[in-house]
Amino acid sequence: MAGDWIKMRADLFTHPKVVRMASALKADTLRTVGGLMSAWCLFDAHSEDGLLEGYSPEVLDAHLRWEGFSKAMMSVGWLEFDPENGLALPRFDTHNGQSAKRRAQDADRKRDVRKVSASEADKKRTREEKRREDISSSDEEEKKAAARPRAAKLERPAEVPESVWADFLAIRKAKKSPLTTTALQGIEREARKAGMSLAQALSECCTRGWQGFKADWMAAAATRPQAQGETSYQRSMRERAAEFAPLAVRAAPSQLDPFHDLELVDVVSQPVLIAAA
Repeated sequence: MAGDWIKMRADLFTHPKVVRMASALKADTLRTVGGLMSAWCLFDAHSEDGLLEGYSPEVLDAHLRWEGFSKAMMSVGWLEFDPENGLALPRFDTHNGQSAKRRAQDADRKRDVRKVSASEADKKRTREEKRREDISSSDEEEKKAAARPRAAKLERPAEVPESVWADFLAIRKAKKSPLTTTALQGIEREARKAGMSLAQALSECCTRGWQGFKADWMAAAATRPQAQGETSYQRSMRERAAEFAPLAVRAAPSQLDPFHDLELVDVVSQPVLIAAA
């Protein structure tokens, strides 16, 4: 048989044929639709082609317990009767039977697929829009980066040896102070003030660990003799202090140190101070 369900239109209660049947039967449309559903279920359960052999209008009325219902169905074209073959439902394959149900199920599946496809399309569209936004943002960043003025790579002056140049750049990098054209020009001006070439000034910077150069630093170093008690380490620290605060540099130990007449002697690897003879 066709199966355990049948199709029913959502607007069946207001269908003109249902209204005509209800009027002829002097019944309301709800009861009329109930009678139609019972008749159609009977055909669906016991017929594969819409033909119900052995059934007559009277038999159908008795099954539905409603006299005159078969005649009302025939009056609107929903039922036919052949004394030799029995009752028949016109266009049975359109609304009932396996083929009609397969079509209905296929329509449902296609509808579900369309819903899923629409949802996937929305998701894909959302992902695509996000990708375009990301690309657009990336392009904007690249444009901004391209628009920013880039510092040109500073070329080594011809007069400065490669080793001195490399050492000086390493000092600047270690102190997180990249060398710029402006800074190099400042060093060159100070070098001229000190009567030195740029190469000599940079070499002096490398020797003393300076990231910059001032003519005053060289003048201070030249006029301040190294005291007898000043070690190389003390001199290095004093010169480094001069780099950061030239005005605050203390004088050489021979000028301010009250112990400048003391002499450092190594005794059994322990430094002690003794009075000079």
